[in-house]
Amino acid sequence: MRDNGRVTSATRQPHIPATAVPPRLIATDLDGTLLRDDKSVSPRTVAALAAAEKAGIEVFFVTGRPARWMGVVSDHVHGHGLAICGNGAAVVDLHGGPGAHRFVKVRELARENALDAVRLLRDAAPGTVYAVEQTYGFHQEPDYPKLHIEVADDLAPAEELLGESGPAAREPVLKILAHHPSLDPDAFLTLGRLAIGDRANVTRSSPSALLEISGPGVSKASTLALCCAERGISHEEVVAFGDMPNDIEMLTWAGQSYAMGNAHPDVIAAASGRTVANNDDGVAVVIERMLAELP
Repeated sequence: MRDNGRVTSATRQPHIPATAVPPRLIATDLDGTLLRDDKSVSPRTVAALAAAEKAGIEVFFVTGRPARWMGVVSDHVHGHGLAICGNGAAVVDLHGGPGAHRFVKVRELARENALDAVRLLRDAAPGTVYAVEQTYGFHQEPDYPKLHIEVADDLAPAEELLGESGPAAREPVLKILAHHPSLDPDAFLTLGRLAIGDRANVTRSSPSALLEISGPGVSKASTLALCCAERGISHEEVVAFGDMPNDIEMLTWAGQSYAMGNAHPDVIAAASGRTVANNDDGVAVVIERMLAELP
């Protein structure tokens, strides 16, 4: 999930390794990967996704976005219609269209773990402010900056939001967002992981110092693995695309993986291949070549 900032794009020729195992599933991040910087899906990419589905290859959108932000791709789901949202915290059926999605699987962040994460990170990084993402609701502390495209349902300290009588008691918490006004984003990620430990999974997808905190073991990779196991698909048969640290586990799990031309350096190091930037339809470039190589 991105805030309103952007990562500078870079155009370069793709490094596309030879296909060893015929792919059965494509898993792609959205912001900075499948979507262009204006949040559109290019006609070329739409055509590539449709061609993959026609060839019998399932396509999963795997994103940090909440389910209610999936309207940007809801017209492009085929077949199963499922997407993995919230960095693996939810599997959502998008067939109903915007506002009518159905949660198929929820991997929530327990309230006790969430409170521990807030306390530990607040001690380690004074000045951190929080927002709470739930299945349907979004709540934030009064000082949390306007990073998102919506107005919070509640304004209160995180401890109150996560308390026994707060919103967390009414529906599952998918993740906590933690923002720091001055720390370097990568340094904040390292600090957050050290401070919180195994109480939660900590990652980031924003160019600003914004951490995304999910339940222990919850990631894009672990939820994608569950979905693949249900379909009898091995990791060797998965092709994955991403650009930010929250994609790294998925890219290292998949049999083939591609960092975008605009990707974070750690993502480039983790992926087995590299394609051109999101604004240059890097996902479509790989899919087109992959389909051309099918028997």
